[in-house]
Amino acid sequence: MKEDFDKLLSEIDVEIAKIDLYGNDIIETSLSIVRHLQSIITGLRNELQTYTFPTQEDEIRFFKVQKPELLGRLLYFHKICRIEMQCPNGSNEVIRKHLIAELDNLTYFFNRNLDFYQYYRSHSTMYDKYYFVRGKADIRLCADNAQFDKDPNFSTGYDYTVAKILANEMLRIYLNQRLQLLEKKQLTNDIKISLSDFKLKWTGTKSEAIEWGYGLFAAKTLNYGNATIKEVMAFVETAFDIELGDYYRTYLSLKNRKKDRTAFFTFIMEQLQKRMDDDL
Repeated sequence: MKEDFDKLLSEIDVEIAKIDLYGNDIIETSLSIVRHLQSIITGLRNELQTYTFPTQEDEIRFFKVQKPELLGRLLYFHKICRIEMQCPNGSNEVIRKHLIAELDNLTYFFNRNLDFYQYYRSHSTMYDKYYFVRGKADIRLCADNAQFDKDPNFSTGYDYTVAKILANEMLRIYLNQRLQLLEKKQLTNDIKISLSDFKLKWTGTKSEAIEWGYGLFAAKTLNYGNATIKEVMAFVETAFDIELGDYYRTYLSLKNRKKDRTAFFTFIMEQLQKRMDDDL
């Protein structure tokens, strides 16, 4: 079962990697992923009604690692769908408060399950036979009271809690990135208002624009050297109507050039000197 499950999970992750998590169609996309994962989990549930694990270690691996990996992805996309459907219409500040409230919910979950979270993340195995073997759950240890209404052939004391941990860890990354994009959007809007009378479009390459932005940042000539790289790049994007994408990754590529890491600035210097010579 392990090889088949690993292959299945790999195929699912390939499909997930194609998704634009922050696109306009994320609700519909999330629902599609949830339905797909639900059908897979239903198939696994049916299979386990008659399947016998070769060893207890195999059963523990399934309920501690394999099933939570799959269920965690389902819970993750289901929660993204709920968060986005419940996201209020209004200002960026209203949306920001909504996202922060969701982050606070994650903090509450982790605090409430702190003991088990530490057990799980430390790779402890002492209580695995109680947590991840069917029919062995000790109600004195298990905090997941929903287990009493679950399929006993497809659930243990804590497999769902592990799935929640995995889903919430992914959600924390999603929400923080969502907040960063919201902050960038607000910053861009503010810059657009300030530059509404100017119409300049960058017609060089993206890497040249990024090199120029990092040059301004490194020279500390903006806001008396207090401008952040995020502010500088947002200004470049907005002022010159260009989407820079992952500018830090491009910066690393520039940094690792074997020849002339500041080729664009070299070109500017040459052109300026030529212009000065021509004006003599």
